[in-house]
Amino acid sequence: MTNSIILSNEQILHKTKRIAYQILESNSHEDEIILAGISGNGFIFATRIEQMLKSISDLKITLCEVYVNKKNPIEKITTSITSADYENKSLVLVDDVLNSGSTLIYGVKHFLEVPLKRFKTVVLVNRNHKKYPVKADFKGISLSTSLQEHIQVEFKKSSAIAYLI
Repeated sequence: MTNSIILSNEQILHKTKRIAYQILESNSHEDEIILAGISGNGFIFATRIEQMLKSISDLKITLCEVYVNKKNPIEKITTSITSADYENKSLVLVDDVLNSGSTLIYGVKHFLEVPLKRFKTVVLVNRNHKKYPVKADFKGISLSTSLQEHIQVEFKKSSAIAYLI
């Protein structure tokens, strides 16, 4: 089985910038947004979006890491900041790949237990077959893949690449 590159580093940079502009546009009346990245690649992607947002706006951005057991997302979800830190604020939940939708939907559920001003979701790669009725508001790329195929995103210090395996 060979790995096919679906997004090069340059393409990921372009999509990150586009997503940052979409987030900025949808939060044009906000003073602050919370970027909540799902632990691992979701948090790395959120950090890259934060850097891009800081280069294009003076919006206050608070990063939050969301700890989800991806093998059993129904387990208790915790965050690196308290719920009071994001209450009544605009929040963007970020992950690298939307596969079955279970991680994202349980992440959404966690944040809906606190009143928010606005709530959006972001993924770099959206696979078009999900078990749960969840969608990403902003996505880098959408792919129709088979259930046997997998998407892997590798973030390195100064580069990134996405593969179809």
